[in-house]
Amino acid sequence: MNATSGPHSAGALLLCRAEPPAVRPAARLLREQLLLAPAGAEWSVLVPEGKPWAHGGESVEQVVTGWATALAVPAAGRPVVALWWDRARAGLTLAAGFRRTVGYTWLANGTPVGEDEAMRTFADRLALDPVLDVQALEPLTAPDPDADAHARLVGVVAVLSRAGLALPTGIVPGESADRLRTAAFAQGAEEVEGTGVLVALTKPKARGGAVRAEPAAREDGPPGPRPGGVDARVLGGAQLLVGVPLLVWGAGRRSGGWTAAGALLVAHGALGLAHDRPRGR
Repeated sequence: MNATSGPHSAGALLLCRAEPPAVRPAARLLREQLLLAPAGAEWSVLVPEGKPWAHGGESVEQVVTGWATALAVPAAGRPVVALWWDRARAGLTLAAGFRRTVGYTWLANGTPVGEDEAMRTFADRLALDPVLDVQALEPLTAPDPDADAHARLVGVVAVLSRAGLALPTGIVPGESADRLRTAAFAQGAEEVEGTGVLVALTKPKARGGAVRAEPAAREDGPPGPRPGGVDARVLGGAQLLVGVPLLVWGAGRRSGGWTAAGALLVAHGALGLAHDRPRGR
């Protein structure tokens, strides 16, 4: 597997089932160095720089699970598939709305260590073909001495291609973060600048990190229901209900990915309720 070949072997791709304009606002709020590119009909791919797991002490799985959750909840109904890998393992995580994330893992040699039911749930939430696509996913959960973790992730991408995913040339799961970013730039990917939410992550030298929202004027507003109306109030309240405990939990564990997810939810919920208040009066 390519991911075993260097000191920065861990990497990830975030596959969003939405066009880049719908993904861009939430991606900005993560305040990470990301590259965004179209990846087929109604799909986008985000290529992260990889600093949180290279220098932050967290596993790539923990970080990208938090990111996927943050990206999927504001854009209700737009699932996000995170493909991740490191020297020992590789896997996928699916985040969709407020539902619990679904994940599957393989060891570096391709040995499955996930549950078959998780892969079936993965197919169901992405509305994949319940017969053909599920049959194509089943071999990925069976032992195969000729298929390492890299091959398993490529197999997942092949199944998602049936649903319209088309990764840009050179963006292949298992490659190093540097190679992925080089390939993304070559295909015209745009840099996503972090704006909108400032997250002071909890670190060993600074416990009790602070979080504050800084609304920024943008041409493309936040995804999901527009401010005003019952939908905005319900969504805002739900985001606060989920985001506050998630933020506290992530900060307590010094988890940058989950702290970012909690902060993003809190910011979206607070802004949604704030914008709705004048209309309510």
